Amino acid sequence: PGSLQSNATGSLLASSEATSAPFPKLVRELVAVIGKKLTANIAGVKDVRAIDRWMDEGAPYKSAEERLRFAFRVVKTLENHEHGSVVQSWLTGLNPELNDRVPIRLLREGDLEIVGPEILGAVRAFVAGG
Repeated sequence: PGSLQSNATGSLLASSEATSAPFPKLVRELVAVIGKKLTANIAGVKDVRAIDRWMDEGAPYKSAEERLRFAFRVVKTLENHEHGSVVQSWLTGLNPELNDRVPIRLLREGDLEIVGPEILGAVRAFVAGG
């Protein structure tokens, strides 16, 4: 748990990297932290082979890229403060900051314009509270 200054810096770096990273690199980094199943879940694909294709330069489906870039931002911000297992638990558990909804489900199914700010707020609250 760092200072608020470092929290803000980490969040900005995660946001910048999520926007600019080549998609295959971004998918590889997500898989390294949360695994192929959770990455596929967020992308809304049932088959983890899609994740393998994306890591090898394959083009993503529909909104999958937007969702994975946003998830990358969330995961990297959390990872700056916690181990990968904690990040996975945060994504898959009921979250009181999100009215007891599950972040990964919101990432997969929600309208990111609506749920995105809520998820980022929950990430900030978790990081601040440790």
